[in-house]
Amino acid sequence: MSEADSSEDVPAGREIWIEKYRPETLEDIYGQEEIVERLQSYVAQDDLPHLLFAGPAGIGKTTSATAIARAIYGDDWRNNFLELNASDERGIDVVRDRIKNFARSSFGGYDYRIIFLDEADSLTDDAQSALRRTMEQFSDNTRFILSCNYSSKIIDPIQSRCAVFRFSPLSDDAIRQQVEDIAETEGIEVTEDGLDALVYAAGGDMRRAINSLQAAATTGEIVDEEAVYLITSTARPEDIEEMVQAAIDGDFATARGRLETLLVDTGMAGGDIIDQLHRSAWDFDLDERTTIRLMERIGEADYRITAGANERVQLEALLASLAAEE
Repeated sequence: MSEADSSEDVPAGREIWIEKYRPETLEDIYGQEEIVERLQSYVAQDDLPHLLFAGPAGIGKTTSATAIARAIYGDDWRNNFLELNASDERGIDVVRDRIKNFARSSFGGYDYRIIFLDEADSLTDDAQSALRRTMEQFSDNTRFILSCNYSSKIIDPIQSRCAVFRFSPLSDDAIRQQVEDIAETEGIEVTEDGLDALVYAAGGDMRRAINSLQAAATTGEIVDEEAVYLITSTARPEDIEEMVQAAIDGDFATARGRLETLLVDTGMAGGDIIDQLHRSAWDFDLDERTTIRLMERIGEADYRITAGANERVQLEALLASLAAEE
């Protein structure tokens, strides 16, 4: 649904900002300038190949796909653009039925239609094989845009049929710019430390930054650091660093107490603490040898938590191992 359409049906104060401020044109996409330039050249030459967008969430993959459709079809883009989410429709039937029915249906005025398959790395191998054959069968009148987090999970025959675009996490400057633009439009006062907190909590994810801004804006007239960290259940970077430093100094009791605060008072999940540790490790005031040791411990804990181990036990073991080596 476009910004204009969504605003007609939803009261202004209750609009979801990630949809309200979703860029409608390629030119409006923040932080992916090189990719945007290449996509614009395809549109300008009316020579769109199959596309594969790979990268983490919230960095512009879906927005780029819909912007391409808007650029090619104008106001008629919805009739010529089919969006499917492979994580919800993983079986081979969706490839054989919905995609083929759309590809076969009649349309006028355009050389091809676009099928956008989001989270394509969730498709089973059988479904991907069927998709490959469908791409071959309807290549004359259909273009596929596939979106995934991990291109390695897409079979090689599909990758070889697509122009691959690897989207990177957005820069702090790109996120800061859009957050400032939205805050100005909405009449929200964001403090400098609040802006820094939004950028830090986003971790390169524009969708997370906008959602956090909207959530923090409901808590008061001013969005500051405290509101952002409370809303996002994110620890201040200095709190994470102090916990790690206490462990490295051999003060396990203090480090464990700070971990307890993060888990209980802040309400963070163990996986979120691991993510923050990984993002911030090289920013800590540690020597290179100690940082490498910390990264090794983070990797071990992350693997075990992912495999189903108890989060608290693994995080305490991480801190204990750092303290024991002091």
